[in-house]
Formats: sequence, C-alpha cells, structure tokens
Amino acid sequence: MADVVDQQANTVLVGGSGPDHATPQRLLLPYANRHGLIAGATGTGKTVTLQTLAESLSLAGVPVFLADVKGDLAGMACAGSAEARPHAAFADRAARMGLPLDYQAFPVTFWDIWGQKGHPVRTTPAEMGPLLLSRLLDLTDAQEGVMNIAFRVADEQGLALLDLKDLQAMLVWVGQNAADLSLRYGNVGTASVGAIQRALLVLENQGGDRLFGEPALDLADIIRRDASGRGVVNILAADRLMQSPRLYATFLLWLLSELFEQLPEVGDPDRPRVAFFFDEAHLLFDGAPRALVEKVEQVARLIRSKGVSLWFVSQNPADIPEGVLGQLGNRVQHALRAFTPKDQKALRMAAENYRANPGFDTADAIQHVATGEAVTSLLEDKGVPGMVQRTLIRPPFSRMGPITDAERAGVMAASPMGIKYARTIDRDSAHELLARRTSDAAKAKDEALFDMNRAEYRNARRYQPRDEARSPSSRSDSIVETFGKSLARQLGTKSGQAIVRGVLGSLLRGR
Repeated sequence: MADVVDQQANTVLVGGSGPDHATPQRLLLPYANRHGLIAGATGTGKTVTLQTLAESLSLAGVPVFLADVKGDLAGMACAGSAEARPHAAFADRAARMGLPLDYQAFPVTFWDIWGQKGHPVRTTPAEMGPLLLSRLLDLTDAQEGVMNIAFRVADEQGLALLDLKDLQAMLVWVGQNAADLSLRYGNVGTASVGAIQRALLVLENQGGDRLFGEPALDLADIIRRDASGRGVVNILAADRLMQSPRLYATFLLWLLSELFEQLPEVGDPDRPRVAFFFDEAHLLFDGAPRALVEKVEQVARLIRSKGVSLWFVSQNPADIPEGVLGQLGNRVQHALRAFTPKDQKALRMAAENYRANPGFDTADAIQHVATGEAVTSLLEDKGVPGMVQRTLIRPPFSRMGPITDAERAGVMAASPMGIKYARTIDRDSAHELLARRTSDAAKAKDEALFDMNRAEYRNARRYQPRDEARSPSSRSDSIVETFGKSLARQLGTKSGQAIVRGVLGSLLRGR
C-alpha cells in the first residue's frame, strides 16, 4: 500500500478495503472541504478514525482543530510505540493492510478555556454577540431582546464589551435607564435584566467567565504549519468543558462563525486551509433555536469556498440536522446497534444515505462491521459520491491514549503561544467607562449642592437678626444649627451626609 500522503494524486489514506484490505481508500484533498461525518456506536473506533484523519491531514500540510473529549487525543503529541498495548493490535492491522507503521509525534498545540491543560483560549462578549450569548445563558425571547438592546446601546456609545464584568456593568446601566430606553427600543423590563444577571452569575460560578477576556484568540494562531510543513494540530481540552455542554457547544459555534466571517474566499483550493472536527456534534444542536440551526446550515454550505473542512463526529447520523447532514459528502460509518424498532429505523435511514454496492447489503454491513472497521463513502472526481466500501481504518502513528502531566507541560513550554496568551489584559472598557461616568456625575452633583448650600449659608448670615442680648456663642450656635439642618436636609448623596455627620455632628452634640 502506498504512503499515507500521495502528493502526486493529492490524496490521503483513510484505510484499506477488499477481501484482503489491500485496496486503498483515499480522501481526495480538493474535496475534503465538502465536509465529512464520522459516526458509530460507543467503542466502535470513532476516536481512532478521528486521530488518523487528523494525522493524515497534518502530514498533507493542513492545520487541524479538534476537541479532546476524553483526553485520548493528547497522545498525538507523542510518537506511538510497538510495545504499547493498543499498538500491538495496530501493528497487526498495518500488516494486514501492507502499511509500514511510521511512528512519529505530531506538532500539537494544547488549548484550554480554564488555562490548566493548555494555553488559555478566550473571546469577548462583543465577538460572541447577543444571539450565541443568549443561547449560552438559555434566555427567553424577552430576555434575549434586552440582551440585544444592551449590545446596541454599547455599540452606539462606544462602550467596549471585552469581559464578563463589562457585560454585567452594561446591564446595570440598562436597568437604571430602562424607562428612557423603552421609549426608543421597546420594553426593557427590570425583571428581564435581573434574570440575565442571575444567569451570568451562574456562568461565572461555573468558571465560564474565563472564556471572556483579552487577548482574544487570533484565528491565525490555529491555522499554522511547523518548520517541516506539517499542519499544526490544535487540541482543545474538553473533558472538563463537557460538564457544561452548553458552554462547549456555544464556544464551537462561535469559532465556526468567526471562521466564516474572517476568512477570505479562496474558491476551490487544492486542499483545505484548515480542518475542524466537532466531537459530540449533537451538543451543537440540542435545544438550539431554529434560527441558530439555520445559521449553522448556511455556514456549512458556504464555508467550503473559504477552504474550511468540517467533520462532525457523533454516535448516529440522525443526531445531525438534515440540512447539515446533506452537506457532508465524505462519510465514515462505524457500527450501529439496532436493539429497538427505533434503532432499526435509524439504521435503515443511515444505509439509505450511501451509494449502494452490489457486493453487500449496506444496512447489514453497518450493523456487523468489526471494531476498527467502517463503511465508507468518499467523494470521487467531480464530487461524485463514491460507492460504499467496507474499510479497515489505518492505524495511527502517534500514541493512542492520554499523556502525563509532565509531557503536556513540556509541549506547552515549547509552544510560542504561551507568551502571547498567558497573561490577561484588562483594557479600559464598558465597566471602567461606566464607573467613571457614575463617579463624575456624583462629583458634579456634590459640587452643585455644595455651591447651593454655601450660598444659603451666606444668606442666613446676611439676614441674621441683631440681638444685643444674645451672647456671641449663642448666635454662633444658631448659625451653625441652621446651616447644619439645611445642609443635612438638602444633601442627597451619601458623601454629603457623611460630611454632615463627620464635620457638624460634633458641634451640634456639644451644645
């Protein structure tokens, strides 16, 4: 069997088919940006397929971004070994395919929203936008409307929303000015503002506030090659992130939308500019509003012309909306189990999506392929779906499984991304600007009240009756008492009241 990357034919090896598994099944790189699907029940080999495809694309010079849900994919940073237990079975598989096992490590960059198992990855509320934020917080339509108003006012007044406290401060301001804003933008209910603030507090307590801040992730930093021309494999630590599935889904959808908005059109490139693997893909769509699903469908259709290859990884093709599933031309289907009538229906539907092979029944093959084997259909010349084949997936060259903390730390220390993203930057933004506005307004009010009361004090002295019988001390006490009562009555701020208590209180008590 030929090399994994065939530069002349511009293909990468997926596996071997036929009775002896010696017939190579190859992915045409010009059609890799027609997107793909990796599906199958738990334990059937989806993770190995994901790893080998990521390796092949990296060897072809295509940068890769993937989420490591179980911690198994981190092993791509280390070379495989014939002595390791999983690789003993892989060596037998490679021999059956006639493929030499070229054990090697791949150029890996680790990322982590919490900054513990990888470099911190952040975005800003402004970049994420009100729609995705509303989905993240599970807001109602009325609350989403208030969120849109907050973003609109922030844009109009030049108040940058760069972190969570900026958004919280902006919502406080919206609540304080709800009456005026309602006249211009529609009803702004203080109850809705309060509900959003509570949702933000829950997000903050779960650690989601670490997602927001600067420096925000620069897409150019995940679309890189190493010195030898291999694409960098960006691995997002998602084992902890999966405990907050809505946060996981929102982050990946944000990343997808940023790629769509920022990357220029390239038409039909000879290979993808970058490949993304969305593991546990059903989480992207569970509970998502119809408008958001339609947006993902639109992006999946149009982003291929920007050189982006999307691969959705899930247990069942039925987990993916039909509008998105129809865009996935390259398919690797591992075994599906059909224990119930619903499972059997899903199996038949999955089989109907393939170009039939007269040599076997597709539905039967999907149900009975062994672990590490899959039913594949890869696009051929002119984008025509290939005939379905039973394919033995090639074994990986890198380590299959987790790595030690010391190995991870070594990879992170050697990465240039650490210098750029390690420290958080806190620029002047909505929180600081609104705080200064409030302080300046309070100071101006204090000064105006002080000037008004100073004038009243002068008038009190000017019109004070001259009573020769009263002693100087009594006249002084009367003036002080009059001024103190007037000042305490008119000062409306806490700072003014503090002055009365601190400066005049002792004089009045001494009478």
